[in-house]
Amino acid sequence: NPTAIGDMAQQMKNCYASLEKILNHYGCTFDDVVEENIFTTDMPQFLQNAAYRSTVYTKNFPTGTWLGVKELAIPVFMIEIELEVYKPQ
Repeated sequence: NPTAIGDMAQQMKNCYASLEKILNHYGCTFDDVVEENIFTTDMPQFLQNAAYRSTVYTKNFPTGTWLGVKELAIPVFMIEIELEVYKPQ
């Protein structure tokens, strides 16, 4: 169920919290992320909250793209984050 409707900051925090759980499940952390693509329906609000990423990526930021889009799969979602991870064996 969608949460934090209309609240970009909280939706961003929720996304990163969910992504952290997935990374941990596979024995990874945000340090293993090599690419991050962000899709948002409100780029100005995203830019106001983008500094939050520095709490997620404490060593280096991955490469990536920020894209403003008309809408996401669920209309009340304001942000979607896609990660690519590299974990050496």
